[in-house]
Amino acid sequence: MLRPRRAAHPYLMLAPTLSILAAFFLLPLGVAGWQSLFNWDLLTPPRYVGLDNYRTIFASGEVWRALTTTLSYAVVVVIGAMSLGLLLAIAVNRPGRFVGFVRASVFSAYVVSWVSVALLFMWLLDADGGLIGRFFKDHGIATSGLLSSPNTALYALAGVTIWKITGYAMVVFLTGLQDIPKELYEAAALDGAGRVSRFLHVTWPMLRPTTAFVGTTSLIVSFQAFDIVRVMTQGGPTHSTTVFVYAIYEQVFLNLRVGRASAMVIVFFVLLLALTGLQLWAWRLGTRRPA
Repeated sequence: MLRPRRAAHPYLMLAPTLSILAAFFLLPLGVAGWQSLFNWDLLTPPRYVGLDNYRTIFASGEVWRALTTTLSYAVVVVIGAMSLGLLLAIAVNRPGRFVGFVRASVFSAYVVSWVSVALLFMWLLDADGGLIGRFFKDHGIATSGLLSSPNTALYALAGVTIWKITGYAMVVFLTGLQDIPKELYEAAALDGAGRVSRFLHVTWPMLRPTTAFVGTTSLIVSFQAFDIVRVMTQGGPTHSTTVFVYAIYEQVFLNLRVGRASAMVIVFFVLLLALTGLQLWAWRLGTRRPA
């Protein structure tokens, strides 16, 4: 086994990355933690208030409302992206130029910027001129527009997000499918297992690590949603699409409450830590392949 010439060499190689992490993540997080202890509107000098900002955001229900909206959005996105990604992966898990073209076409949506996707779907979802919006309006669903109704706006955003990230889920699931030994399918076929039985007893158990990875990464992506909300709904109508990151944006740039926004940043950081812990737990659980 190769060993570094000096014990400090691994740390020296990590130093550039750690420096960037400290400058652009740890330092801003520390500043946010410090500012969360002050009442500051960007116009007057900061005034120390201790933990009052934390008490205020919890007592006013801002954190719970944003968290509930984000969770509802995340559940739809994760389930939708995983289900559609798995179905597409199974469909394109075969050789051929046309299948390769389909793979590239589906994945291309993932590399397009969020702003471009949001602008495209604002036009498609328009109740008067949009192809999708007009269809729903003609059938008596969301006649005022999918993005204009509090009952449908959040799910419309979730649908756009699913369309955007499904290509990523498909590629990851496709990699997992191709790693499954063909001998397992041959043995199952010899035992008389049909397609459904082979999927339930061979494919799905062997995809547990991949499923855990796709699920947790999709959950984190949905928790960090901002661009699509900012462009398409601005948190409306009636705060029905105010997810956590956009709620922070509103506090600091619209309400000029830097202290409360910083307190929400710290709370959001704790939530992301919890999601990271969930990811590690799900990964370890998923990597325990069935005997």
